[in-house]
Parts: sequence; C-alpha cells; structure tokens
Amino acid sequence: MQPAVNIAVRAARRAGEIIVRSMNRLESLQVTAKGRNDFASEVDRAAEHEIIGIISKAYPRHAFLAEESGRTGDSETVWIIDPLDGTTNYLHGFPTFAVSIACQHRGRLEHAVIYDPMSQELFTASRGDGARLENRRLRVSNRPGIEGALVATGFPYRANEEHVDSYLAQLKAVMQATAGVRRPGAAALDLAYVAAGRVDGFWEIGLNAWDTAAGALLIQEAGGRIGTLAGAPYNLSPHVLAGTPKVYEALLELLAPHVPEALKA
Repeated sequence: MQPAVNIAVRAARRAGEIIVRSMNRLESLQVTAKGRNDFASEVDRAAEHEIIGIISKAYPRHAFLAEESGRTGDSETVWIIDPLDGTTNYLHGFPTFAVSIACQHRGRLEHAVIYDPMSQELFTASRGDGARLENRRLRVSNRPGIEGALVATGFPYRANEEHVDSYLAQLKAVMQATAGVRRPGAAALDLAYVAAGRVDGFWEIGLNAWDTAAGALLIQEAGGRIGTLAGAPYNLSPHVLAGTPKVYEALLELLAPHVPEALKA
C-alpha cells in the first residue's frame, strides 16, 4: 500500500471511531442546517478535524478541500475530504454512511480511501495500482448491458427545483429498463459499490467534489467508467454517471432524452 494511502487509512479509521462512538448520543448532537436538507453535526466537524490533523502531520505542506472547512492551503497536492458522507442517514441512526478521502496532485486523482465504519469495510485505490477492498482486488461487474442491471442513484434534494422533473423522468426510464434502482443515501459508498461490482451503475445530480473524488478513482482503477451526464470525462463534476463500460454507455443513451443543457456540465 502506498505511504499516502496508509496515512489516509489511518485518518479514515480514526474518523470512523469518532463517528461510531457518537452514535449513542444522536439526540443530543449539535446540528447546523447549511441549506435546505443539508446538515452538519459536531461529529462531522470533529471527524474532519481529526483527518486533517493526521494528514497534516505527515504532509504539512499539502492543501485541503474539505466539506466543513472548505479550501485551505496552497499546494499542487490537495486532499479532498468528506468526513461523514451520509450525514442525514447518520443523524437518523440509519447505518449507511462513510468517510471519503482522495488525494489529487496537479489536478489528477492519485489515491483514494472510502471507509464504512459500520461494516468496517475499507476500499482503497492508487492510480495505476488498482482498487481493493481490504486485500482483495476489485473489478466492476461483468454486466453486459442495461438489462438485468442493478443501478444506484441519489435524489436531488439539494438541486434546484427546476431539475426535479428531469430527474423523475430519468428515474422512470432507468426503473423501466433495469432489474432495480437503489437509493442508499451515501454517494461515496454507491461509487465504491460500483467498483466492487455490487451495483452495475450509478447516477446523481448536484454532488460536490468531496462526494465523488475517492469513488471516481476506485471505479477507474476497477475497470469502470465515470463521467458527466453528457459523457464528458469526470473532473470533480457535480452531475455524475458511472458504471461498467457497457452499462455506462447504456445509461448514457437511456438518460440522454431527459438531461437538459443545465445538467450537462
């Protein structure tokens, strides 16, 4: 395992300990509304502080882009961090959430860690070195096309209301063409599950870089594809489509009639 990944794993596990330890006092947590249906808790902030502290100790000159503290530092190497992806799930005691950490150098994703503190599953990837779940090499599923595929998604609860009808049309099209659609509520885990072959594809609108950066590298290193809803290359894009190579192409074609210009960025 690469040294940078080892540091990220240590940080993710420590954040996971903070997250799990706080589950027995969910009702007393201090929660801040950042926007409509968008929340942050003292646990998010504590986990992020711990992650940045551990990485900064190893790499004091690196920069950070984190959900709670934003962009800090000035460096060609940037750590992109979501300390608790799935905060709404967490605050309700719904056990689907994760820690997501990615390392980007000169605009290119180099390392990724996604950690599920409930199952203690650890997904890692380094550019050119493949993706892994613990010590097992990951590959996307061998699903040959959209028929029979299981596809994950996320509801656009933070997106402009003008996109809701478009999304519902997309959802209907995918529901009618596949074996099923799942909405767990943590995009980082959805992307990790694409890399692990547990789902065959994924799409969502209105995401942030910290939601997708680590998962994007996992998918690429597992032999999958990730891009925009218009099929452009992924570049910390807010509107994301991912899957096995064949499912990706099929989803791109299936969604195309329902994707307005505003969602093609």
